[in-house]
Amino acid sequence: MDSFELNKIAGAVLGTLLFAMGLNILAGIIFAPKKPAVPGYDLPGAEETAAAGAAGQAQAPAEPLPVLLAKADPKKGEAAAKKCLSCHDFSKGGPNKVGPNLYDVVGRAVASHAGFGYSGAMKSHGGDWGYELLDAFLQNPKKAVPGTAMAFAGVPKAEERADILAYLRTLADSPKPLPQ
Repeated sequence: MDSFELNKIAGAVLGTLLFAMGLNILAGIIFAPKKPAVPGYDLPGAEETAAAGAAGQAQAPAEPLPVLLAKADPKKGEAAAKKCLSCHDFSKGGPNKVGPNLYDVVGRAVASHAGFGYSGAMKSHGGDWGYELLDAFLQNPKKAVPGTAMAFAGVPKAEERADILAYLRTLADSPKPLPQ
């Protein structure tokens, strides 16, 4: 084999590689993915949730909280509250997690559970965790207590919130009376 044949083989290999590389660059230009400004997926915000809730309320008039609590099922509330278990504990004398222990929370003073470091907004809110405040907080924590560190979108369905409140009511040595 002479050097001219080796040059032809090397030229063919190099030409094929050059063609493949050029094809890759051209395909990258044509089919370039559009990268988002912020990586990840957009989740519905408080405004969208509130707008969806307002649309649902416009269709059917909402029942007052005392009526919903009278019809509420604590067993359904226990099932609905499972989403809270990742951050809260419900057992008597249980530990604080990312959020405070919620045993006997109904009627307890806001930001008063011993051993938990509350946000400044929660500390300055004041008052007691009555049914109305708990309902508003479960619906939209950021709206009920602006500046709270709780990163939870909320529970949009009033019936589900009432079930959760009925369950939270059972988590006490002496449950607080339902509102009239």
